[in-house]
Amino acid sequence: MTKVTWGVLGAAKIGLDRVIPGMLKAGNVEVAAIASRDLAKARAAADRLGIATAYGSYEELLADPAIQVVYNPLPNNLHVEWTLRAARAGKHVLCEKPMGMTAADAEALRACPKDRLVMEAFMVRFHPQWIRARELVRAGRLGEVRALQMLFAYNNPDPANIRNRLETGGGALMDIGCYPVVGARFLLDADPVRVIALVDRDPVFGTDRLSSAILDFGGGRHLTFAVSTQATRYQRLQVLGTDARLEIVIPVNAPQGEATRILLDDGSAPDGSSAVVETIPASDQFTLQAEAFSRAVLGQESLPWGIEDSILNMRVLDALFRSEASGRWETP
Repeated sequence: MTKVTWGVLGAAKIGLDRVIPGMLKAGNVEVAAIASRDLAKARAAADRLGIATAYGSYEELLADPAIQVVYNPLPNNLHVEWTLRAARAGKHVLCEKPMGMTAADAEALRACPKDRLVMEAFMVRFHPQWIRARELVRAGRLGEVRALQMLFAYNNPDPANIRNRLETGGGALMDIGCYPVVGARFLLDADPVRVIALVDRDPVFGTDRLSSAILDFGGGRHLTFAVSTQATRYQRLQVLGTDARLEIVIPVNAPQGEATRILLDDGSAPDGSSAVVETIPASDQFTLQAEAFSRAVLGQESLPWGIEDSILNMRVLDALFRSEASGRWETP
């Protein structure tokens, strides 16, 4: 199998713990180099993961002619700058979410060379449980979809953690609120026409520690969600139709290399005991994402998402923040 050569910018925890291990299992991926502004840190990460080359600067990795794709898990405020620099250096780029700090920030990526692939790393769109859920929605198994509801939370009160730093794009909406937005867009094949939010901010960090929202997708379809960085760990997605309810049990952090479950319930038992469990075979969404991106680089298939999709995602987040300030419905 032809392999695509990848390089990694930075030694971010999500990269080291989840994304790169998933990439290393991909048959068409070779992770050849990792870069950090601290060479010792890059070397330690490379040794831990069995990566051959470590660089002490991001510029060195971008100058490496062997690297075809760059994975960018840098802090949110550096996503656009280094994605643009990598694309201009001739690399394709898979960038962690959210793509930018604002939609205007993400729009700068339109300056990327048109022959370079740039995609936001929403790995959930490659997981078979989400693909199966969309198949069921599209096939009409739920009847007409009326409501989507999602809870997603973790408790991280550490003031030193980057997710609690406002200047680097921390907070619940930016870190995890993007998932219900993208998930609903994925399942409904639609974009919200208006949104409204209620936000509680940490008095010290300034970041949103609890954000709740309603997104109107038109046609009587609503997404409601609550995301928190200071609540007990939990995640669940419900999709309610006129005929049935669908539930994804672990919608975002699906265990890597393990089977997952979705539930389909006709509502005949009010306590949910009428739900039928469908087991989704073991998979790794990070492996699947890397394989799909590599096939696109090789010209074997096209990617359905790119820069314009990321701009749309950011416009929804921007509108939610505007709603926080205005107290009104806002249009993305």
